[in-house]
Amino acid sequence: MIQENQYFDGNVKSLGYATAVGKSTIGIINAGEYEFGTAQKEIMHIIEGSLSALLPDSQEWKVFNAGSSFEVPANSSFKVKTEIQAAYLCQYR
Repeated sequence: MIQENQYFDGNVKSLGYATAVGKSTIGIINAGEYEFGTAQKEIMHIIEGSLSALLPDSQEWKVFNAGSSFEVPANSSFKVKTEIQAAYLCQYR
């Protein structure tokens, strides 16, 4: 089954699905800055565009371009920002 998700007044939208190894979402983030909380470990793969991320225990934003990824531990929060739309795949483990 495919689940539709919408956050931040529609500025972040994704489609969620389950595989044999866990849940994943694939989506689009509009220009802006957003904060997310995690219940599970997340692996965020940037598919198109770029995202800047402020990860837990970090004081500096780091840029992730298409083809790169970052991990966020379970039970934490992180911020992302972008100046243009960016596409991502997020795997929950």
